[in-house]
Amino acid sequence: MSAATGRRRGWGFVAPALIWTLAFFIVPFLVMGAMSFATLEGRSLIWGLHLDNYVEVVTRAYLWRAILVSLEITLTVTVVSVILAYPLAAIIAFRVPPQWQRLVLLLAILPFWTSYVVRSYAWLLVLAREGLVNQTLMNIGLIAEPITLANTRFATVTGFVHFFVMLLTLTIYANLVQLSPNYRRAAMDLGANAFQTFRHVILPLTLPGIATGAFLTFVLCIGDYVTPQVLGGNNELTMPQVIMVQLGRRADFPLASALAIVMMAIVTLAYLASARWLRLDRV
Repeated sequence: MSAATGRRRGWGFVAPALIWTLAFFIVPFLVMGAMSFATLEGRSLIWGLHLDNYVEVVTRAYLWRAILVSLEITLTVTVVSVILAYPLAAIIAFRVPPQWQRLVLLLAILPFWTSYVVRSYAWLLVLAREGLVNQTLMNIGLIAEPITLANTRFATVTGFVHFFVMLLTLTIYANLVQLSPNYRRAAMDLGANAFQTFRHVILPLTLPGIATGAFLTFVLCIGDYVTPQVLGGNNELTMPQVIMVQLGRRADFPLASALAIVMMAIVTLAYLASARWLRLDRV
């Protein structure tokens, strides 16, 4: 087979993916970027290079507040998920016998098998004033009357963490099982205790898995609309909710596009901040 034939065959395999990416990502992104510089006068869309929408994002209190709320929720979910997922991944990797690890991982990813909307509404029922959590707390005497858990930021964070802990567990586990037991043995032979071995040997070697899972959590969480809408009760609007308000109620496509560009810029900054640890070949 000649080199030219090989190149044509290679382009034949790559072309469908390139066309798909061009049609459903590059072109829509360019249109959204151009629209973010347009203005809305009445019901007429005026194209141009105007910064009015970005100025409005910065100066309007409710828009700025939505950005801060999204960042606060996303960072909280990411940190809590990492803290909960790491011990779980370590237990599966180091304590569960190898022949049972696949079964345990299968059980760990069961939440992915159910609908995202169904999970959110299930948490809404669990956290309701007459739900399982309040009933349990009253039965054991910790509270005298139901407390408000649903339709709060706590409920939103809980719904997110329930999902993303399992995602992080998989990425961290993938790193842990690749570590040779000789690393721990060598550290202990040199006088390191269990905590020192973890801090100076295990943790640095598993940072790629942590960073990859944390970045995926950040991206999926900051762009999620369903969980804050169902569990948050519209008490605090996040960026996706505000974007939907601009689209559904005001039909302000330029402002919605500017908000989407700002959200993508935040995700890009998060990627750049964690890029040194995002070694996908080691996950």
